[in-house]
Amino acid sequence: MIKLANPDITRREIDAVVKVLKSGTLSLGPEVIKFERAFAKYIGRQHALAVSSGTAGLHLITRALGLKKGDEVITSPYSFAASVNCILYQGAKPVFADIDPRTLNIDPKKIEARITSRTRAILAVDVFGLPADYQKIQTLCKKHRLMLIEDSCEALGAVYHKKRAGSFGIASVFGFYPNKQITTGEGGMVLTDDDRLYDMMSSLRNQGRHSMGGWLAHHDLGYNYRMPDINAALGSVQLARLPGILARRKKIAQNYQKLFARRLPEFTVLKDFPGMTRSWFVFAVLVPTRLKGLGRDRLIKRLQEQGIGCAHYFPALHLQPYLVKELKHQRGDFPLTEDVADRSLAIPFHHLLTLRDQERVIRTMEQFVN
Repeated sequence: MIKLANPDITRREIDAVVKVLKSGTLSLGPEVIKFERAFAKYIGRQHALAVSSGTAGLHLITRALGLKKGDEVITSPYSFAASVNCILYQGAKPVFADIDPRTLNIDPKKIEARITSRTRAILAVDVFGLPADYQKIQTLCKKHRLMLIEDSCEALGAVYHKKRAGSFGIASVFGFYPNKQITTGEGGMVLTDDDRLYDMMSSLRNQGRHSMGGWLAHHDLGYNYRMPDINAALGSVQLARLPGILARRKKIAQNYQKLFARRLPEFTVLKDFPGMTRSWFVFAVLVPTRLKGLGRDRLIKRLQEQGIGCAHYFPALHLQPYLVKELKHQRGDFPLTEDVADRSLAIPFHHLLTLRDQERVIRTMEQFVN
């Protein structure tokens, strides 16, 4: 079996976790603070807040910014569900703008037409580790007095015009699920330079407690979105190893690019763009138009039958059943997203992948296509 994803865990991570277990301080301890400080320094932000998941981080931002019923937030229909759910949690309305079919990120040219008097924010997503076009999006935010939220959950280590992903909006979020560049098992990190926003999110993360209050003094309606010290210790070691992890992932991605160019040129592969450096999260391709939909699904089945992990990655958000019910969208509303979603395919991508494994993946795909 060639797995679709595999966390990069060494003896260093295991020793760090065991050390925390032996300490007896498993939560609200020094490891969380250590991880937060190192992460804030790496991204170039004033504040970092470790949380239980990237989804929790997005929710903290939308709650702390005061989004409510009647407000609108413009975002991408090509993303993981969390980037829409965090808007719905607050009773606000997600408003989709279609994507750029080259970058697969939200298209700034399509955003402005979706802005109304009720628009409060733009939630940009760095899809597949490529930063959104923040120069253009920031210009729109300034022109219309909107807040910018960054969903950088897939983009740790990515760079946009010499600045790291996660350093552009009023707040940003990273995720550490086991298929990400670094993992804490489950977990995420929220970043901001806004002191007031940081204080509010700190309270909300910890059941509404304030820093000057007691354990049973709850000043806000909050949540238990804390990250345990076990997870933070794992994250600190992973973050220290990030340059090597990114280099290995980039090398594997480049070999895939060469294999596709030589043997499956009909397939569209991910790449970088001027001024942007992708952080390799998954290796996704777009199958040829002649294989979209049913053909792509048959290819997925063939790969799985041969013991090769793969997935339809991502489906169009606006066509998810719960969002169809909530937002009344239908097929044809966002044609570029729908085309990409019908053709997208994620294939095995992780640090343990060998050249032989990659050759087997390509050979199996080649046999199916031919």
